[in-house]
Amino acid sequence: MSRKRKYDLLLVAGLLLAAVILYLLLRPGGPGVWAVVTVDGRETARYALSEDRTVILGEENYNILQISNGKAAVMEANCGDHTCIRTGKISREGESIICLPHRLIIRIEGGVKPDFDAFVR
Repeated sequence: MSRKRKYDLLLVAGLLLAAVILYLLLRPGGPGVWAVVTVDGRETARYALSEDRTVILGEENYNILQISNGKAAVMEANCGDHTCIRTGKISREGESIICLPHRLIIRIEGGVKPDFDAFVR
């Protein structure tokens, strides 16, 4: 085996190892407990993933959040790009749905359940 080929194989093995390590470090956590809604950086609501529901977030600028079977998804929105809808269903801690035109973030959190079902400001 030539020296160049040997170094190429070592480089490929190193890159694969680095990719696996990054995946393990950056992947979302375990199953989430809460869908946390923030608008303009302020938490406006917190919904349990264990309870199926459909919620309209906003009025003039709206997103329709559906929680079912432990997963959350934006089913409809009147924003221009619909990236929030194309994100699909999320359920693991650390995952999020973002609607930039409406300054909306829905993120999944785990942890201990608070004593309340929803928090609205």
